[in-house]
Amino acid sequence: MRLRGRVEGKRVVPYYSRAEIARGAAPVAGKEILWVDDPVEAFFLQVQGSGRVQLANGQTLRVGYADQNGHPFQSIGRFLVDRGELKLGETSMQSIKTWAAANPQRVEDLLDQNPSFVFFRELPLADPTSGPIGAFGVPLLAGRSIAVDTRYVPLGAPVFLATTFPASTTPMTRLVLAQDSGGAIRNPVRADFFWGSGAEAGAQAGRTRQQGRMWVLLPKGTKPPPVGAATP
Repeated sequence: MRLRGRVEGKRVVPYYSRAEIARGAAPVAGKEILWVDDPVEAFFLQVQGSGRVQLANGQTLRVGYADQNGHPFQSIGRFLVDRGELKLGETSMQSIKTWAAANPQRVEDLLDQNPSFVFFRELPLADPTSGPIGAFGVPLLAGRSIAVDTRYVPLGAPVFLATTFPASTTPMTRLVLAQDSGGAIRNPVRADFFWGSGAEAGAQAGRTRQQGRMWVLLPKGTKPPPVGAATP
């Protein structure tokens, strides 16, 4: 287990929460990579863990996961459902953005419900068509990479996925690769599917909340990791 904190006097205490960082409590001034014009888009960039930012001059900047503040991820979609703002079956990235656009004065409180905060690092953009770098250290492949709970699925393992396309009953069955991980991905049969980059991929990702089945393919003689055990 990795724990993150800060030193306060002679004590190690939890690192600053999202709300505290947003209000200037953390000593991060002067270390900003860039500023963006939409806090909700910045929030979802943190949820994704990496992405691209289009600058006003037309330049594209790639950022990737550098670290996290140690607080657990809390779903703001679940918060809106619990408050009666959204229906459970209608919760998606798009519906959350629509709610935020209609309630700008409440966006700050909404984002504060998730105390987790992700810090980024700038990454080279040598190949504009390549995907973000995953936890396995290689670029993710659109439509072929998934993020998994590495306590149950080893990074690099091929996984046969059987599910459906977003908001559809059309089957989607294919071989994918476990190339990434994430703080919100917990449980053996749980994966985040990488749709790629761009508006269409973002729309697909925002609608994805499918049920499905996963088969992890391991070499003969290799035992699957014990339940809850960490894997290399």
